[in-house]
Amino acid sequence: MQRVLRPVILGLAALTDRIAIAANTIGTLVVLALVMVVNFDVVARGAFNAPFLGAVEVVQFSMVLIVFLQLPDVVRVNRLTRSDGFLVVIGTRFPKLTAALRHVIDAVSAVLMALIAIAIWPEFTEMWETRDYFGVPGVFTAPWWPIKLTIFLSAVLCTLIFALKVLLPAARPELVRLPEHEDGA
Repeated sequence: MQRVLRPVILGLAALTDRIAIAANTIGTLVVLALVMVVNFDVVARGAFNAPFLGAVEVVQFSMVLIVFLQLPDVVRVNRLTRSDGFLVVIGTRFPKLTAALRHVIDAVSAVLMALIAIAIWPEFTEMWETRDYFGVPGVFTAPWWPIKLTIFLSAVLCTLIFALKVLLPAARPELVRLPEHEDGA
């Protein structure tokens, strides 16, 4: 059974990695687009006294997109904000306990991300059906459903990544990165 499942799990891990990297890239492009919108608004407002109508809505929309497009890659590379000081302290002395605790944390994280996906799905379907929008009619409006879909897909991808971390533990535990000190010698 192990021989059959391992290649499938490794293939799924490689696929989720590629999707997370692609989503992160799209999130970065959204950041660049947001910078251009804000700069355009500043120049138009200052030089021509004609602000970009809808700049606030575009910023709000973009911020949610950026967070949820980049979240899976952050999870993939273990850069999610967390406090693992306790695990680092016990890691050298009790490596098996540390690995077990990391598995538990990743499993709980997978469950929480799955719950987020389950919770957001009805919101997405409602926004899709009603074509609800945000913004100021006549000035700038945008549909809600792309945001809800992005949150859903991000949560699903994070669920898979956390679950794969449980199934395919790292070869060696991640350690806290301490800055290297040069001692002037």
